[in-house]
Amino acid sequence: MTIGAGILFFLFFLSFQAQAESVRALIAGTHRVSLAEPEGITISLSSASSSIIQLEGDTRFFRGIELELTAPQNFLSHRGNFAVALYGELDQVPRPGTAELEGRRLAFDQLPAKIQTIYQIPLIAGHGFRTTPYATVLTGVISQLSFPLLFRLMPVVRGVPAEVESMVFSLNVKPILNNEGALKINFRYPANLLNRPFTVLLDNEPVENPGREMLLREGEHQLAIVSEDYRNKNVRFIIERAKTLDLMVELMDTTPLLVFEYPENARIFLNNTYLPNPKLPQPVAPGQHEIRFHVGDYTVIRSITVQKGKTYRLALSVDVNITENE
Repeated sequence: MTIGAGILFFLFFLSFQAQAESVRALIAGTHRVSLAEPEGITISLSSASSSIIQLEGDTRFFRGIELELTAPQNFLSHRGNFAVALYGELDQVPRPGTAELEGRRLAFDQLPAKIQTIYQIPLIAGHGFRTTPYATVLTGVISQLSFPLLFRLMPVVRGVPAEVESMVFSLNVKPILNNEGALKINFRYPANLLNRPFTVLLDNEPVENPGREMLLREGEHQLAIVSEDYRNKNVRFIIERAKTLDLMVELMDTTPLLVFEYPENARIFLNNTYLPNPKLPQPVAPGQHEIRFHVGDYTVIRSITVQKGKTYRLALSVDVNITENE
């Protein structure tokens, strides 16, 4: 093709981008692009067949889709004879077989002289895709409303030899995921303190509506609860790419708690009252308290001043220190 002919073809192509075009296509199958198939679906194509590309399920994490077209070895002997075209806004979702349909042509590219060709199709602004020697950005950002798409493989020369007609290509289509996941926070309230006010800080930034699902960059994050009625709380969590984390946050009242660690034969008294089950955290009022440990004939008495919203761990240990003198 001469330079002048190429310019005329390019102008002819542009004139058709803004309007529907009638297409007669041999549909080989459907690529269902979803999170359930992160490695994609592969369909075999003849030298003049097409496939349908559909988005399914949760597509919030899709940055784009990748098309990997693999040609047979004898393709290199006929390089320059093939092109691919991409259509959107189809008037129907065709089934396998020959279909007459209309759609808007979104892209057209002559296949390079390579066995493997990779195309990327952006689905969001700021996608960051760039054409490189390894991958071609086939078109601009495509709205998900344009799906399903028709991918069409076609010879661009007349008099195609039988060897070309018998070629079998394979097309794999898979999602390109962004580096985000989702966070859904669920709160569990104390029975005696429902719906009291509290503030949620996510990575030190206030969250206006913590009950709403949020998209976050993958990696570690920190959640903080600040309240006069509930205990302040800090939670670290990991967001994984293209996954939703259901995070349960248990809110606790501000009653101080005493947690005991002790030998099995110890008896514990709190303010002269025997604790029959000291393994459980013991709620107490703010202020000063006396704790008495009995282990056989051994007694230890300690006083402690506790504050609102705090947990105190009291550990009783009996050590034997051995030293050696020369």
